[in-house]
Amino acid sequence: MRMILGLAAATTLAACATMDGDGDMKIKEPQGECDASGVQDHVGHKASAESGTMLLKMTGAKTLRWVPPRTAVTMDYRPDRLTVSYDDDYTITKISCG
Repeated sequence: MRMILGLAAATTLAACATMDGDGDMKIKEPQGECDASGVQDHVGHKASAESGTMLLKMTGAKTLRWVPPRTAVTMDYRPDRLTVSYDDDYTITKISCG
């Protein structure tokens, strides 16, 4: 049982690492962390491809997740993801990171 748990732990840790050219394992550093504090004044604006691109640039996020009305989303936290919720009229109702 301990051997199985040890193997599972080693496999999990290996999934978070990459190999460099010398065959050494390097831990991936987070990149593109999101900061939505400076874009809260965009709540109430229309959601569009252009506004999404602008919000990505302003927050420093790497990915954008649009959340349409009445849609379930995963609860996983990703520091590089910007989440923008909007209503039936495509008006932005919430901007957050994760």
